[in-house]
Amino acid sequence: MPKIQVKLDGTAVDGWLATISSEFPDAEFRLMATQLRDDGAFVILEVLTPKGDELVRRFENTPEVDAVDVYHTDERMVLLQFQTSATKSYDPLRRSKNISIYPTILRDGWFSVELAASHEQLSKYTDELAAAGIPYEIVSLVQSHTASELLTDRQWEFITEAIERGFYETPRRCTLAELGDVLGIHKSAVSRLRHRAESRVIKNFGAEAAHSETNSN
Repeated sequence: MPKIQVKLDGTAVDGWLATISSEFPDAEFRLMATQLRDDGAFVILEVLTPKGDELVRRFENTPEVDAVDVYHTDERMVLLQFQTSATKSYDPLRRSKNISIYPTILRDGWFSVELAASHEQLSKYTDELAAAGIPYEIVSLVQSHTASELLTDRQWEFITEAIERGFYETPRRCTLAELGDVLGIHKSAVSRLRHRAESRVIKNFGAEAAHSETNSN
């Protein structure tokens, strides 16, 4: 499943939360959870800042905030929850029916949003951003696979049985012939099945490792 990281300018749509973050440019806003609703959103927010009291007062005096509760505040961070009826920066997410991976980071008016969805859903999200006139840039796009997506059903069945029966343990607790009996196929067929499954896993691991190394450089 593809995973995308998008950086977008929340202040471009008069996003009040982005505006507040630009007033605290050295602070890191971490949106820990968001429940989107047709009439707004319910948000749990952690902000790394030594100006916690000032930040809370800013929220309490913001017309778009219907209610705010402070869970914790100290000399380096504040944790709060709030309800809001204005969510322009969230509208593309809601309209495209995507769910972001938390935490969503907000710094100096810019959101860093990470999504994992089908190519079609991700395309809908960027289309909604463009339609809303929100400037954005794609930071990264990675095609990742779960084991069940990477392998065929038969290959996945072999890997599952091999692990459960101790084929990959040292010393091995079962043989290819025994796995063939479990799967109902000849030893030569289970050997081919093994090599195809392991080849897919190793090639995918190598491709992802190379991608990570390229990004780090």
